[in-house]
Amino acid sequence: MRSIESIVAELPPSSSATAVVGEGGGGWLYGWLVECHGLWHNVLMIVPSALFVLYLASQAKRSFSKVSNGRSHVVAALYAILWLVSILNLAWCSLQMWECAPGKQFVWSVISLFTTSGMLFLEVSLIAFLLQGNHASGREALTQTFLISALAVGLDMFLKGIYLFGFGVQLFDVSTNGSQWALWVVHKLLLTGVYGLIFFMCRSRWRERLPARPAFQNYISIMFCLNAAALLACGLAAHGDGFGLWLYDITVICYHAMYLPLLYVTFLADFLQEDDLHLENVYYSEMKDAGFFDVDWDSCIRK
Repeated sequence: MRSIESIVAELPPSSSATAVVGEGGGGWLYGWLVECHGLWHNVLMIVPSALFVLYLASQAKRSFSKVSNGRSHVVAALYAILWLVSILNLAWCSLQMWECAPGKQFVWSVISLFTTSGMLFLEVSLIAFLLQGNHASGREALTQTFLISALAVGLDMFLKGIYLFGFGVQLFDVSTNGSQWALWVVHKLLLTGVYGLIFFMCRSRWRERLPARPAFQNYISIMFCLNAAALLACGLAAHGDGFGLWLYDITVICYHAMYLPLLYVTFLADFLQEDDLHLENVYYSEMKDAGFFDVDWDSCIRK
């Protein structure tokens, strides 16, 4: 009886290639899910992003009604941008195999640039909104917030574009051990510094300048820890440390899989799902739990 190896060797090249791919686990589906980063990396990126888009779609009718009848231009704008960035992020997570495809490097760089810039725009917008204080609302706050965000993200895209298309540095291909890590170290250092500043403001006598909601403080704490871990990972990867590459990969998965749901839960869920009276009670309870009424209550007791 002839061996399987001898039969495969006599097949035409196309048939042999097809047989090898078939052994790998299912042709294009196998390549889409397993190649480049591996199965678990792709699943952890794609599944949460897809579920979040499906959740937004399931709540779209109710959310659109609340946004249309609401009085906050900031919430309406953030909701619209959230939809756009969520679709971009899902596409980016679903096309991870392009990072390892030689013919897709340009397209991968472009979609990565727009996806990361869209998510950064949301980050900067929320930071700018928080730093405007407790009474930030209306068109003036929206204009100031988006102006700051547009300037910051525009500068960020300009610098990344120079690296990508001017010097040919593959910023979004972590398999290349090159000068992209210097830019990522500076990028993560700036974000860590900003989140760290707000983190310590929330725990100092300047906390009254920020919205009095524990959910906001939790958001800042999570983003501060995530960016600090990413900064450490970039620093280690710049020196060729394998643990740095592994840690950076973990932070990328966490960011693209969980940031948009975190943003939604922290800043938009109450506005889009609760009635006005219940929303006011929620805010009052959170402010009371945070201790913002302790001073007034003690002064009333003394009187």
